[in-house]
Amino acid sequence: MSGETAGATSGGAEGDEDDPVRGAGEAAARLRERYDELRRIESRIDDHGRDRVEAAADAYRHAHRILDRYEEDAVGSGDFESYVRFRGEFGDAVDVDDDLPAAEAFEAADEAVDKRRLSDEDFAAAREALEPAGEFVDLLEAYDDAVDDYRAGRKAAKEARKRLESRVEELREVADMADADLDADLDRLRRPIDSYDEAVMEAFREFFKSASAREVFDFLDRADATPFVDVDVPPTDLAEYVETHAAGEEPPATLLEYADYTNSKLDHYVDDPGALRTAVAVHRTYLERLDGEPLTLDWPPKPGDELAYEIDELVPLVGRIADDDVVATLRSVRELARSDEYGRLRRAAEVRHALDDGDLALIERGEADERLAEAERTRSVVDDVLSETER
Repeated sequence: MSGETAGATSGGAEGDEDDPVRGAGEAAARLRERYDELRRIESRIDDHGRDRVEAAADAYRHAHRILDRYEEDAVGSGDFESYVRFRGEFGDAVDVDDDLPAAEAFEAADEAVDKRRLSDEDFAAAREALEPAGEFVDLLEAYDDAVDDYRAGRKAAKEARKRLESRVEELREVADMADADLDADLDRLRRPIDSYDEAVMEAFREFFKSASAREVFDFLDRADATPFVDVDVPPTDLAEYVETHAAGEEPPATLLEYADYTNSKLDHYVDDPGALRTAVAVHRTYLERLDGEPLTLDWPPKPGDELAYEIDELVPLVGRIADDDVVATLRSVRELARSDEYGRLRRAAEVRHALDDGDLALIERGEADERLAEAERTRSVVDDVLSETER
């Protein structure tokens, strides 16, 4: 399966080290390797019998602990009592069943210290004699490491599978967009829309600074009545203040300036400083956020009929705050929306907006369907590996 996985991920990665298709294939290959290694170690353990292997390992560790504990006191002409205890405890530790793996190693270790007087060399010989049994300690440690590696590999493969699934969905969308004419001259559409958007934003800024708050709020109410213009209408208490107080004749920008004045200074400009502070200061954030964005056109633009209808609604509104050139630009976009070429231009704009450079390149090279098929093959391989390595 490893070879199949590697083959499924070759090529088409667009030079991206984080490519989910390649990453999933590599994660599946690593999982297969770790699973196979775990099974190999388990097979070695099973050949001897897990209980017998664990018994040999336990006996090896026990014997080593006794050697370490008594070596200093039991050698030479040292403490005779320690020597006796050592011989008794070590003899019990290496007294294993004859059918235990490496049983002869324990017997050899016992013979190495079966003397009336022990030296450091005897202890070293006992440790060396035990080494064949130490392989079973290494084998169990290797098993534990292999289990950890397998679990980590399986978790990584599952996470890579999720990323791959997301990428498959993305590639399916890319393939669905392959009909777009990416050579279309989008400037014919983008230039007038950008020009209009910039101009209407500036026109609203001037309107906010020069028209009375009553005019601005009336404009917002009219705009709110049109389905395609999504504005925030003035809060009720602020609208009532503007309608009923002389300060409502001032532009909203001026009202914001008044809200920063001291009471003594404000007395010179409004008849009721407290009312202004209550109405304007509380809704400062609302006033500061007012701009012409609701009057702008989306990018990518709406479908032709929808865009033309939106512009029909915008023309009388925009005409109230902007000059004729801005309205003329808006009408030119409407003419384009009704033209035969609009659908092709909009489709290209939609695709270029939705996709990054790598996916656009797939369409330009005609490789979108091929890349999708490759991702789906890799997903199938990853699913097989996850199924076959489940424990």
